[in-house]
Amino acid sequence: MRPDTQNWVALAEYDLETARHMLATGRYLYVIFLCHLALEKILKAHVTEATQSIPARSHDLIYLVKKAGLDLPQPYLEFVGKINNASIPTRYPEDLRRAIVESPGQWHVIICRIRSRWWNG
Repeated sequence: MRPDTQNWVALAEYDLETARHMLATGRYLYVIFLCHLALEKILKAHVTEATQSIPARSHDLIYLVKKAGLDLPQPYLEFVGKINNASIPTRYPEDLRRAIVESPGQWHVIICRIRSRWWNG
């Protein structure tokens, strides 16, 4: 494994651990943001290994899945799509209160999926 790939993996693990702490304290906006970052970084690790080059600067998880040449099962692709779309208001909220209040249904589905997939919580 390339050293830069190892760095992407280490950063992804750090972000995921931080997301766990945010989840425990109910900071759901940051859970989504950090899970997106973790997925982005692990996908960039795959891109690095697949292309043997530094990945493009992109936050688009679907693009990174394609660039890495990954053949993910449909439920995983759907989850990546949901996290990809949910992450936008966490990065650029027009109104933080509205982002927190109006999107909890969508975030609740994602948070439950994160808990069931990654944590036993």
